[in-house]
Amino acid sequence: MDTENSGNAFAYERLLEDAASEPAAGAVPASPPPPAEPPAANAPPPDASVAADKPAPWKRLASVDAYRGFVMLLMMAEVLHFSRVSEAIGDCSVMRFLAHHQSHVPWRGCSLHDLIQPSFSFLVGVSVFLSLNHRRSRGDALGWTVVHAAWRAVLLTVLGIWLRSLGREQPNFTFEDTLTQIGLGYFPLFLISLAPKRVWWISLLVILVGTWGAFALFPAPPADFDYAAVGVDDGWTEHGEGLAAHWNKNANLAWKFDTWFLNLFPRAEPFLFNSGGYATLSFIPTLGTSLLGLIAGGWLLSNRTSWAKLGMMIVAGGVCLGAGLALDHFGICPSVKRIWTPSWVLVSGGWCFLLLAGFYLLNDMTGFAAWSFPLRVIGMNSIAAYMIAHLIEGFLRSNFQTFLGEELFHMAGDAYEPLVSGGAVLAIYWLILFWMARRKLFLRI
Repeated sequence: MDTENSGNAFAYERLLEDAASEPAAGAVPASPPPPAEPPAANAPPPDASVAADKPAPWKRLASVDAYRGFVMLLMMAEVLHFSRVSEAIGDCSVMRFLAHHQSHVPWRGCSLHDLIQPSFSFLVGVSVFLSLNHRRSRGDALGWTVVHAAWRAVLLTVLGIWLRSLGREQPNFTFEDTLTQIGLGYFPLFLISLAPKRVWWISLLVILVGTWGAFALFPAPPADFDYAAVGVDDGWTEHGEGLAAHWNKNANLAWKFDTWFLNLFPRAEPFLFNSGGYATLSFIPTLGTSLLGLIAGGWLLSNRTSWAKLGMMIVAGGVCLGAGLALDHFGICPSVKRIWTPSWVLVSGGWCFLLLAGFYLLNDMTGFAAWSFPLRVIGMNSIAAYMIAHLIEGFLRSNFQTFLGEELFHMAGDAYEPLVSGGAVLAIYWLILFWMARRKLFLRI
């Protein structure tokens, strides 16, 4: 297939799928299974539940790549700056809606933007199981996969710290970033994925109950607690009462841990608080979100029917979402992304199940995934997309101004300039990823 001269998007789509599906150089293909022996006349019938749980042959799922691409697109689309446009044009309900869902909620609750990091973590869990099954099918040694998982965990953590340190005079040792959070929990997630599936559920339960208990047992802030000293304004309206007070911003177990842990690293000034309330210990319940993804990956790769898989994901999404919202509503555990409370694990995990179910229905079940090709261009190169979004926006905007001038992006009015110039930046992001896909350049860790 001549992809260099072809203008057919379907040809590029096929190229992308083939490149992403190629085995690693030097991999030994799995031997074909021996012919099955005919069952004895008095043999019992096979256990249907065991057959359903048995992994199916490895196959790349368009739904996973499309979902990952959708999440990455939400992150890259920050360059559109909906909040700035909304403030500039005033009373516009559509732009206010878009601005809200491109921003994080102050504390409790959820916007679409708040689902980016949970989706990253959830999809890591899905991919761990799919990747492990793929490696087993091609004959990779278990010891090598363990070493690779440990290396990946370290690299993700270091990469997150490096990105947070750009432009600073010294390394910024902070561990609440998306990459560092995933990195800290990746190796435990991988080890759990090697265990029987009942261990997955037990691990999830231990994380949820254990995290809730640790915060609940930590002393709640007293009535005269000096919130101003930990970066919480006097007008802050998100303080919980009663049991929920144990999760108040910068007055909880995770904040207290960071005032000790982060000061073990060299810093220009002592660490007193994170202005957003984010915390290192969030990686533990974040692991719970990844375990939900691991469970979903096990379902996707089972021999169940497509409709059964879809139904399980929809039911799981509804149960998780309902349980998490109930815990928040009744004051048992507030749903807070910034410290990744157990109820947030359930609420965000519920949305992740439902989103994955939707992409599975519209891609893998219909057999017509061409519509999601632009998303899969991003999703198959997610690490590259993450790096591009964090490194070159300023470079692109500077070159636009140099070579195109300032007036071009003001043609729709000054208020819409961030939207127009951001759209140009976003288009360049995608074209870079498309160029990489055509040349089979996939950045993997």
